[in-house]
Amino acid sequence: MSIRTVIPALLALAALALVGRVDAQDAKPQPSSQPAPATQASPTGQKSGPASSRSNATASSEARRLPEDSTTKQTISVQGRTLAFAATAGSLRLFNGKGEPQADIAYTAYQLEGADPRSRPVTFFFNGGPGASSAYLQLGCAGPWRLSIEGDAAISSASPELKPNAETWLDFTDLVFIDPVDTGYSRFVSTDEDVRKHFFSVDGDVNALAVAVRRYLEKYDRLLSPKYLVGESYGGIRGPKIVRELQTGQGVGIKGLILVSPVLDFREFGGSSLLQYVISLPSMTAIAREAKHPVTRADMTDVEIYARGDFLADLVKGEADKEATTRLADRVSALTGIDQAVTRRLAGRLDTSEFRREFDRRDGKVTGRYDGSVLGFDPNPDSDEGHFSDPSGDPLIAPLTSAAVDLTARTLHWRPDGPYHLLNSSVEHAWDFGRGLNPAQSITQLRQILALDPKLKLLVAHGLFDLATPYLGSKIWLDQLPAYASPDRVKLVVYRGGHMFYSREASRQAFRSEAEALMK
Repeated sequence: MSIRTVIPALLALAALALVGRVDAQDAKPQPSSQPAPATQASPTGQKSGPASSRSNATASSEARRLPEDSTTKQTISVQGRTLAFAATAGSLRLFNGKGEPQADIAYTAYQLEGADPRSRPVTFFFNGGPGASSAYLQLGCAGPWRLSIEGDAAISSASPELKPNAETWLDFTDLVFIDPVDTGYSRFVSTDEDVRKHFFSVDGDVNALAVAVRRYLEKYDRLLSPKYLVGESYGGIRGPKIVRELQTGQGVGIKGLILVSPVLDFREFGGSSLLQYVISLPSMTAIAREAKHPVTRADMTDVEIYARGDFLADLVKGEADKEATTRLADRVSALTGIDQAVTRRLAGRLDTSEFRREFDRRDGKVTGRYDGSVLGFDPNPDSDEGHFSDPSGDPLIAPLTSAAVDLTARTLHWRPDGPYHLLNSSVEHAWDFGRGLNPAQSITQLRQILALDPKLKLLVAHGLFDLATPYLGSKIWLDQLPAYASPDRVKLVVYRGGHMFYSREASRQAFRSEAEALMK
């Protein structure tokens, strides 16, 4: 297809996207004597059905409605301090431009008692996936209650016991944890397949979540509060885009953005990109060194310099240069501990899946993807191909899910029907990440939001042993930002730990301090 045919097609798609944008309103169940208006969008190119069909659609959407919001008074005592706060579990209904309901977005919010809402910060949290609920950040990091997700507690059969969180952020900001549609208890109201496709796309997701943030601020009279966003993992794509949409599309300014183990550009995480080998080398080396003695990012300086220098230079020369290929393959073996025969066979191009299986293959173990310092048994150690899950991530699904359901029902007194989706793989499988001229990346929006608002601050936090989103990837992209992204505005921190580095007490404490400093 020529560029002349591509451009009109892209303009047409953009027009359709504008038509499909959602809006959110507070919608309460109407009395049975006054039926709600029709809620089922008509399929493209078809006329609306008879009134009876519309009534059936209305009844269907109301049957999928989440319960009324529940607000309770709570108190926790941790490390000599007592926090009294209001906890709200509820939802926001999103509508399209015609007023037809699209989805109910569930949230859990914590607001400190006695604080002035005009000066009190409020922070919105999103996880990633796409397909992950916000329970990871709520119950593992910043919420008033925390579930231990390390060591013996990080197994499927562990008792999901929540305890007051000494590192909660509630001291210095109110907290709102938002679950994108089809995660947590959030759900579609419309059964229209086009609605599902819209929400399961990069731009549709961003618009929906930005609208949800705006509507929460309006509903609870927090538009004048200092506002912050936190996004984890795929939240690195969401975060800058949501801030941009809030700034220019929803009329809401954000003072700070915190990205946790983010991916900023999917182009560098696979395929033919040579940069994928560059950004993962320091993390793989850190895992190898950690197996011998504790390490910090400062111990990785030599590897970072090598990865961005001589390693990259030899990599670019390609296999056509046998001397360069052998040199980098042998250096990779020495740094990572992977057998030299393997690194030479791979021409020094050691991807994370190969590393995970080869690192401790002699003992029949594999490393974690989320945390490479965590080892687990390879279920098929004699297989020619790798067939294994993530020993640092999959065991968390059961305890986190149970803890989230128990907290919502027993403590917050909000009891939706249907399952709670901690990590919904069907969302990721259905996701439209963008193709061709529009790959999934947020570097563009990151530059825009920092340039637009000279007061906005950015904190990027990574785990040293994370093989899912290695820290050097963010470091390289942040180094490309212009001078207006000065060190007093943009900061990268790297902690001991993996993707959820906050599972480790020292890292969680340090991260909390950084977040508090950003909001002061």
